[in-house]
Amino acid sequence: MVIASIEKVSLGCMKITTDAGPSFFIRDHYLKTIQPQLIVRGAVFADAAEQELIDAGFAFSAEVKATEYLSRAEQCRAALVRKLTAKGCTRGAIDAALDYLEQTGALSDARFSEAWLHARNNGRAEGRSRLLRELLVRGIDRVTADAALDGFCAEHSEAERCLRAGKKLLRSTRAGTYGVEKKIAQLVRLGFSYKLAEQTLGSIASDCGDGTPLTD
Repeated sequence: MVIASIEKVSLGCMKITTDAGPSFFIRDHYLKTIQPQLIVRGAVFADAAEQELIDAGFAFSAEVKATEYLSRAEQCRAALVRKLTAKGCTRGAIDAALDYLEQTGALSDARFSEAWLHARNNGRAEGRSRLLRELLVRGIDRVTADAALDGFCAEHSEAERCLRAGKKLLRSTRAGTYGVEKKIAQLVRLGFSYKLAEQTLGSIASDCGDGTPLTD
């Protein structure tokens, strides 16, 4: 590969045009052994050095695609890996780009988890165990998921969310349609403990004072 021209497009980024015609962009960050100042007009790169420049170009391309997704909404790393793979990016380019975006703070599984939990809470009320499973399914590691849930649960108590879920359950099924065990089982499936589900349903019935049966 012979460098025909270079153009600095931003700090740490340049556009490279080769003598064969193709142009591509790289970020200095993605270079492993090549010093950026050696990339000048007329410079020749062969074998491993040429591949390093090509790989840097692929990584920058993956970064641009990832940034487009991040500009629309918070993303988690696992989701971006799937999306970029579907776009034809190589795993090496994806890992390099996402590592860089994590270093700059543009990509954060912790921030994604927090945003996801609050958005999820707007539409439904679920217990911690269910929310934890959902985060893990999305590729969030256990430590990050637990930390996000600690903050979320401090702001939105488990009891408050179970109460919301219980009231919604009773409204949707109508009083007396299900026995108490089935009602409790539905709340347990939403991630609440059996004890909390039982206490919550009993509290709702007591507050309503309408004779709604909660026993089989």
